[in-house]
Amino acid sequence: MGSMNTLQSQPVGHLLRAWRQRRRMSQLELALEAEISSKHLSFLETGRSTPSREMLLRLVESLAVPLREQNVMLVAAGYAPIFPERPLDAPELQQVRQAVDLVLAGHEPYPALAIDRHWTLVAANRAIPPLLVGADPALLQPPVNVIRLSLHPGGLAPRIANYAEWRAHLLSRLRLQVDVSADPLLVELLRETAEYRAPAGLHRRAHTPPHSGAAVAVPLRLRTEAGELAFISTTTVFGTPIDITVAELAIESFFPADATTAAAMRRFAAQP
Repeated sequence: MGSMNTLQSQPVGHLLRAWRQRRRMSQLELALEAEISSKHLSFLETGRSTPSREMLLRLVESLAVPLREQNVMLVAAGYAPIFPERPLDAPELQQVRQAVDLVLAGHEPYPALAIDRHWTLVAANRAIPPLLVGADPALLQPPVNVIRLSLHPGGLAPRIANYAEWRAHLLSRLRLQVDVSADPLLVELLRETAEYRAPAGLHRRAHTPPHSGAAVAVPLRLRTEAGELAFISTTTVFGTPIDITVAELAIESFFPADATTAAAMRRFAAQP
């Protein structure tokens, strides 16, 4: 929490400069994007000028600043935050929750789950539990972190046949999120999971191993009681959200990468 408090206590000009540098934009590039002079932007970043509310919103849009951090910058500039953050079970988000449940149920017999910005499990369909057999019960106690569950030696890691490849894929996604959001909890999650030891008997390679030229995506290859199953995944987010909770919600849907996996998931679904 210390990092977040430090972030929130910074002047808005410092925050603007930090986000511009994070996006690897020069002052001139951002000024052109936001249709202001580079001199004006320099004054804003150094605190010699204070941005109007409209100017600040134009700048954060040009920088693709996440809604949560936009609120932080508005407050730093002396304005009220404009994006609400309601729990998913709030009455106002009932339609969102129904949409999530509909997508998850509609994806059965294949696995799908919903996560928040920190990869905390929000909801899952009935195809997920059969794939978690053997995981340390402590990792399945709420709040469940999906990356931790996947890569922890007590989680799914020992059963992931292409562990090194899948680990590289997940950590790459996590690093991208850290670059985009600068979220201190994601920074800590990346540090923690990157230090996990590889499952016994597996040499953890630093780089993604070569895979078949016919592959179109990094698969998850999971050893189960039904044999080795292979999945490719997609991520779905809500379009044009104006609520922070909704903006940070993602649905991970797994599709069978071969006929064997598809048949196994149909058998799982047919069991009581």
